[in-house]
Amino acid sequence: MRNPYDVLGVSKGASEADIKKAYRKLAKAYHPDRNQDDAKAKDRFAEANSAYEILGDAGKRAQFDRGEIDGDGKPRATGFEGFGGRGGGGSGFDFESAARGRAPGGGGGGGGIGEDIFSHLFGDAFRSAGAGPGGPQRGPVKGEDVAAELSVSLEQVASEEKLRLSLPGGRDVDVVVPKGVVDGQTIRLRGLGNPGGLRGAPGDALLTIRILPHPRFTVDGADLRGSVEVPLEDAILGGPIRVPTLTGAVEMKIPPMTGSGRTFRLRGKGLPKKDGTRGDLLAVTAVMLPSGEDAALTEFARARRAAKAD
Repeated sequence: MRNPYDVLGVSKGASEADIKKAYRKLAKAYHPDRNQDDAKAKDRFAEANSAYEILGDAGKRAQFDRGEIDGDGKPRATGFEGFGGRGGGGSGFDFESAARGRAPGGGGGGGGIGEDIFSHLFGDAFRSAGAGPGGPQRGPVKGEDVAAELSVSLEQVASEEKLRLSLPGGRDVDVVVPKGVVDGQTIRLRGLGNPGGLRGAPGDALLTIRILPHPRFTVDGADLRGSVEVPLEDAILGGPIRVPTLTGAVEMKIPPMTGSGRTFRLRGKGLPKKDGTRGDLLAVTAVMLPSGEDAALTEFARARRAAKAD
């Protein structure tokens, strides 16, 4: 795969927010639902998801930056510094020539030095990958990937609930909504796709997460925003009020003379983040008038009006 930074179109020093923003833009543009007749869009979508799997995870991103894994998340082969590259001179070994089954100086037929050196280094895995006495051979065929969707509520995201998912083909698996998931994000479940050919690994399941709309809260990254009703007497006098959250109501203190539209931040009452912390809940006040006739309040309002008129 290409360099994941190039795939997402971000620099190596990009912030976590910039990486997420770039990923969401590509996922929206190339999602299979919007490009059902475009095979290239499907490939770009899968490529963007693979890139985000690396750069969206702080640990994997650090490994990639250090050169420990490649763009597919696989460990890079190390420890071959003693071999020289092509044109390096000296006694270096030409891997390209070896791969074609001949010595660096030319000559050599099937089963030559190429097979011997790679078999020695990598064992049977090299033989099954397609090099042998008869020349290049087709190795084990990996199974096809399958696509699936999972709709989750904000409560399920907040509680990191384990959910039952039915994959194409009738297979049921338990999945946990990952921390830091965003609406429309596709997650790769390795080995849960269609079976491979002889000795071939199974494909993967590409699971797209759909976060259902909530009647009270809207999502802003890991933060939530919602309206909280404040009785008139509490708005005037201040004091504690009850604020609903995804995990149950909590108490919040407001100052006297709090009007509608003020925003209060309840830390840690938002959605889980990848680093294990949580976002915040932004509670926006909505002052409520008492229902029905209130003689004392009516008299107070009349007195206030009269005072302004004088």
